[in-house]
Amino acid sequence: MLYLSIQFRNVELKNRWVMSPMCMYSCENGIANDFHFVHYGSRAQGGTGLIMVEATGVEPRGRITNHCMGIWNDEQAEKLKKIVDFVHQNSESKIGIQLAHAGRKGSTWNNIQIPVEEGWETVAPSPIPYHPTERIPHVLTVDEIKEQVQNFKNAAKRAVKAGFNIIEIHGAHGYLVHQFLSPLSNIRTDEYGGSFENRIRFLLEIVDAVNEELNENVALFVRISGTEYAENGWNIEDSVELAKILKNHGVDLIDVSSGGNIHGAKISVFDGYQVPFASEVKNKAEVKTGAVGLITKIQQADEILQKGDADLIFVAREILRNPYIAVQGSFEMKEESFFPHQYLRAKISS
Repeated sequence: MLYLSIQFRNVELKNRWVMSPMCMYSCENGIANDFHFVHYGSRAQGGTGLIMVEATGVEPRGRITNHCMGIWNDEQAEKLKKIVDFVHQNSESKIGIQLAHAGRKGSTWNNIQIPVEEGWETVAPSPIPYHPTERIPHVLTVDEIKEQVQNFKNAAKRAVKAGFNIIEIHGAHGYLVHQFLSPLSNIRTDEYGGSFENRIRFLLEIVDAVNEELNENVALFVRISGTEYAENGWNIEDSVELAKILKNHGVDLIDVSSGGNIHGAKISVFDGYQVPFASEVKNKAEVKTGAVGLITKIQQADEILQKGDADLIFVAREILRNPYIAVQGSFEMKEESFFPHQYLRAKISS
């Protein structure tokens, strides 16, 4: 099944391989450069069905570090358009972008919060830092929450203009959207806190606002943490219920990761350790899902699809090691995959 096409709205992916969004910490002022052009372009040459550009800040405070990517201005979008155009003109890959806001986990370097003079004041739903030694984040007012929704909408508009095929909203890994979802990081008493319905409100407003900028030629994904591995925290049952609602709000796929919101959470890590979360969301919410997390082998990836645990395979570290995993997998499985015509003399046929 790895080499069966799949469609989201009018966006057809030629295979089920996805380059998972991974921060490269290589921008200045949020602007992509030649490194990113080569980095993403090489995966397109490797036959990857969908390339997801790394977490991209919707405002300056939305970055994790000073060197993370942004799309809060037109100059940033123009640099990204160069990458998008290359992918479309030189491969069969589709390309998406993950729109993100780090919230209380911003203004860091090497996972350590940097002084506000070198970084910025972080924001969050509640005055709770990620680590007890960090600064207490600024609590967003209702008006400021509305401004953040608009930031996502503006970023989506720029992304569509740049030619991206997929928009993904980052609602996982303890970043701002996830901070609102979790009762452990969101202790608000207004319409954005308390009940499950209130805690998911911010994400739903973002989804609805972003969808206003999309059309049938641009699909919408949302990444969530299936669980945050903490007592009384966000869990897989919450994720299933959220996925049902997101489906009704026009979300085309739920990209299911886990963790990231609770410092020191105990996580048992093994090959494919997050696949069961993707499977539960897919089968209980009846929505398409992406599986991610230590998926390193071609047969392993195909079995996930064959078992009906997910619809797409998001690959992170392995595709950093091997940009050509998709086309090499097609050689092993004797399937057809895009291979640059310039390289045909190297194509393996048996």
